[in-house]
Amino acid sequence: MRPKKHAPTGAGDLFRARLDQIINMKHELVQLAERIDWEWLDGEIAALYADKGRPGIETRFVIGLLLLKHMFALSDEQVCERWVYDPYFQHFTGEEFFQHAFPHERSDLSHWRQRLGDKLELLLAESLRVAHEAGALRPQDLKRVTVDTTVQPKAITFPTDAKLLHAAIRGLGRLARKHGVKLRQSYARIAKRAAMMAGRYAHAKQFKRHHRELRFLRARLGRLIRDIGRKIEGEPALEAAFAQPLARAVQIRFQQQRQRGWKLYSFHAPEVECIGKGKARAPYEFGVKASIVTTNARAPGGQFVLHAVALPGNPYDGHTLGAVIAATEQLTGCAIERGYLDKGYRGHDAANPRRFFLSGQKRGVFGVIKRELRRRSAIEAAIGHMKNEGHLGRCWLKGREGDAANVVLSAVGYNLRLVLAWLKAFLRLFLNALIWALAAPSPLKPAF
Repeated sequence: MRPKKHAPTGAGDLFRARLDQIINMKHELVQLAERIDWEWLDGEIAALYADKGRPGIETRFVIGLLLLKHMFALSDEQVCERWVYDPYFQHFTGEEFFQHAFPHERSDLSHWRQRLGDKLELLLAESLRVAHEAGALRPQDLKRVTVDTTVQPKAITFPTDAKLLHAAIRGLGRLARKHGVKLRQSYARIAKRAAMMAGRYAHAKQFKRHHRELRFLRARLGRLIRDIGRKIEGEPALEAAFAQPLARAVQIRFQQQRQRGWKLYSFHAPEVECIGKGKARAPYEFGVKASIVTTNARAPGGQFVLHAVALPGNPYDGHTLGAVIAATEQLTGCAIERGYLDKGYRGHDAANPRRFFLSGQKRGVFGVIKRELRRRSAIEAAIGHMKNEGHLGRCWLKGREGDAANVVLSAVGYNLRLVLAWLKAFLRLFLNALIWALAAPSPLKPAF
């Protein structure tokens, strides 16, 4: 059922303290909460709920928690823990009185992320609207953009053959215990030692011994696969439960290091892809490709992210530009006049190709265009802030849906951090001007 609407009473309570009597109402978080249109967000999300059933949690509470999590780079557990002792967090999520216990479950954040899905772009649009209303973003800043792609790494270990084989053996054993399938032998103890010794032999460049341990792990994984197959044969429920894990285990057992085609890089996260971006420090990264669109010129409040989306399947950058530009124009409501790209977009499919310029391009580059093209590399700093100060540097969410949600929410958190810094600087300038005005001598009386 649709969540209850947030309705502050304004009344006092003898046994509870009102938050507006505790906190500084000119704080940047308070100012940001007043600028966000919570009613509009509630109306857009209402269509995701049925007409019957128990009322859902208030929209402002959960959306506020998601925004706070990505603004301050906290985990789900950390943002729920900090909410209990931070009155500014409680005010941001719509509370009137200070609460001494978290009123809901931590898992509600996961359920809401899954429920929102594509609606998460509403939060990105709202962050841009708030920035425009605060004066940190101007309409002319939306017309000239910079587009680039990066890799959002997944929270997995580096996928060596020994690690993958050991993970498959452990995963199948854990699933067999869960469903009550009695194995002839789990190989848990000897597989752990073999994986450990394989890593040591590879580090010491003793590759004959290293390959011997890998053959040992492959043989034990094959035995485990055949044993489980015999035990679940003729039982449809168990066959359905073991179908995907067994398919992953077979893929891991037979894939080779230098084979061409699709490979599996994680037993628990099969959506992970190997992406090479040509970096000396990290030739290959394991995760999903993400497209980021920012303003080319630095707006008064900073370089804002106008669009962010995950690109599963590791597509060629140039083949994604047309869809990304169309989605950006739809999100911002402003036509893009010029775009600046790196050389990975050579041969792109933009609707107006002469309005997009590649780094290193000479033909047609002069004057203002030349100056704006030099600013193309400023998007790298924005991506760096999203990774180091947000959650783009490592995705802990499950599946492709988790990858897509994390990219968009990281962009929202980055934009709102810029808005917070803008509001804080604006308040500081206002207070300094007020102090100077009060300290200045009055023209009506002598200054002595």
